[in-house]
Amino acid sequence: MTYVNYSNRTRPSLPPVGQAGEVTVRLAEYSDAAALTRLAALDDALVPDGPVLVAEAGDQAVAALPLHGGHAIADPFRRTTAMVEMLDLRARQLRGSDERKAGLSERLRSAFRAPRIRPHAS
Repeated sequence: MTYVNYSNRTRPSLPPVGQAGEVTVRLAEYSDAAALTRLAALDDALVPDGPVLVAEAGDQAVAALPLHGGHAIADPFRRTTAMVEMLDLRARQLRGSDERKAGLSERLRSAFRAPRIRPHAS
């Protein structure tokens, strides 16, 4: 019987994300449509609808996440787990600020509403 030692084999390494790990997280623009389509095709997924956050390494989009929930799309040939986590964190931050704004506006409206005068029952 022959045994093969696989521990000595070198694994193929994934390409680095960006120079010195630099990543940019931003909202996607109309000009990102081709990059989002490319990512969706690589990830065998649909292009997300609505506002989308994009993670860029260098000048290339490598991951994207719908701002208001949904599944991320990412380049399966790059190390993108940490970038998807950053996108998720930023999306939660942005959604949280929207919720706080809505809460503040409702509190302000209720503070300035005219008091309702109820007739005194005798």
